[in-house]
Amino acid sequence: MLQALRNRMHGWPSVVVLGVAVFAMSFFGIEGYFTSRTETFVAKVGKQEISQQDFQNRLNELRQQGSAQLGDQFDPSVYEQPAMKERVLQAMIDQQLLLKANDDLGMRVPDAAVRDTIASIPAFQVNGQFDAATYRAVLAAQGKSPAMFEQEVRSSLAIRLLPDAISGSTVVTDAEVDNFLKLRLQRRDIRYAMLPRPALTDSNVTDAQIQAYYKQHQADFMAPEQVAVQYIEVNAADLKPDAPPSDEDLRKRYEDEKQRFVQPEQRLVSHILVNVPKNATPDQQKAALAKAQKLAAEATPQNFAKLAEQNSDDLGSRRQGGDLGWLEKGVTNKAFDDALFSLQKGQISQPVLSDEGYHVLWLRDVRSGQAKPFEEVRGQLEQEAVAAEREHKYNEVAGKLADQAYQNPSSLEPAAQALGLQIKRTGLFTRDGGSGIAADPKVVKAAFSDDVLVQGNNSSLIELGNDHSVVLHVDKHVPAAVRPLAEVKDTIRKDILDERVAAAAKQRADGLLARLRKGESMDAVAASVGVAVQSQKEALRVQEGLPEQVRDEAFLLPHPQDGKPQFAAVALPDGAYALLAVDKVQDGDLSKVTPEQRKVLRQSMIAAYGNVATEGFIDALKARTEIKVAKDRM
Repeated sequence: MLQALRNRMHGWPSVVVLGVAVFAMSFFGIEGYFTSRTETFVAKVGKQEISQQDFQNRLNELRQQGSAQLGDQFDPSVYEQPAMKERVLQAMIDQQLLLKANDDLGMRVPDAAVRDTIASIPAFQVNGQFDAATYRAVLAAQGKSPAMFEQEVRSSLAIRLLPDAISGSTVVTDAEVDNFLKLRLQRRDIRYAMLPRPALTDSNVTDAQIQAYYKQHQADFMAPEQVAVQYIEVNAADLKPDAPPSDEDLRKRYEDEKQRFVQPEQRLVSHILVNVPKNATPDQQKAALAKAQKLAAEATPQNFAKLAEQNSDDLGSRRQGGDLGWLEKGVTNKAFDDALFSLQKGQISQPVLSDEGYHVLWLRDVRSGQAKPFEEVRGQLEQEAVAAEREHKYNEVAGKLADQAYQNPSSLEPAAQALGLQIKRTGLFTRDGGSGIAADPKVVKAAFSDDVLVQGNNSSLIELGNDHSVVLHVDKHVPAAVRPLAEVKDTIRKDILDERVAAAAKQRADGLLARLRKGESMDAVAASVGVAVQSQKEALRVQEGLPEQVRDEAFLLPHPQDGKPQFAAVALPDGAYALLAVDKVQDGDLSKVTPEQRKVLRQSMIAAYGNVATEGFIDALKARTEIKVAKDRM
């Protein structure tokens, strides 16, 4: 599979493309000297641009998903961090590369796959079945049309075409599964002795030693630079409309937007699909048409479901007797739509040709469109009117705040007085942020910017979220400085003593390890420091009851040779050490692995290998594609 993909990216097509490019540049390249264009993309993948709006929309989608999953624990500022923005942009670049590769290789998403995916989304279902009315209502609430949403679904499925094809061509042999299981379920006989921290023999720390340590480790005792800011905040949620919308206003809004509340005509339809392969020969097309015509002639309302179960190539609906549920105009392609809405109730169509093949349609029922009465949607209209008024008021106040802050850059007082807004204050915070608005990276960036911190100006308007912004001014600045010796003296004394104990612990552990490697028994060595040897037969990599560091080191040591154990001294988190011996290593017992467990493992390995292969394929696409990234626009 991978080789076939690579082959399609080389050879004579590349020569033709190169020739066309040279021709175009020869005749049209000079135009660039006479015209100019302001570039606004965040990234450009070949000829395809990722706009700032596209990038911001993706960040907003991820924020919404994170908020829905984590609730109050979600931190929206994560998506303002440069590293996160870089990861999101790289993912969008990878998607563009995959979509371009789909076009180059002639891969497309079938309409049936889009339809089945949409029908499977719980938000669009009523009693477990896709409901077109619910579908349109949910999309309308999100400001999307069915056509827009179907394109989103098609794009999301298209991104998976090549990765799924690559994973589908991945082979994991029985030997590879066995080797993994042998390692994963490997068992080791181990012995270990937990050494206590040695007693401190020299607890005297002189002022000179403290002074020397302080000079050598001053970077560890830096008090970071801090600022506190004044700020004026504008939040639409806190703004109240001048007056609630009147009944007359709401009725006018209802009449102006009545089409939103009209339930369009819906048709309950079943179909039988006879697939026509892509690039089908004339004989194949004729055979498919003949089969569809035969089914249309045989079909009646009584036997349609049975014929669909036996003959339809639409796997998604075949098990339901071809049932597609209630459909309305715009949900399917034009040819399908035109045929469906020309039928009378109970009528069975002649074959209808679409990109997928020939459809035989049975119109089972019709539901006429009707508008919801004003009383039923009054509450919704009122909420929308209040939200619109708040947004309008927010835009007005935020705009005036930005103007006032710019016209009076040295203070927030004029803006606060002009707009009747309160000046608020934060506590001191560092470049790592603080609490409240200081947790927002955009606020931190502005507070420590040259214009605000050094020049002493007001910041520009900073967007904290939807209809929520602030303007800030530095209130207090504390430069970075080394903390006074008197303040950290006790900490330094403890650090010096801890270093002495750690050095003594390592020296003792190394000495005991050397005795073990010379052949002295572990019991004797452990007894010499007053500890007992503990043992664990057939320990596993996930063995409970073992110190984590001891267990991990046990599976890193080489296999015992000639019956002689492998030894190690293991550092523990508290500065202590453990002595470790690995006496025996056995491969995992494959007889205890059930066929179902092997199947799950093989699927996981295929997915893992497929991901690696997909990453390699994307890297190959990147190597032959010109990619530009404008980090300053992120």
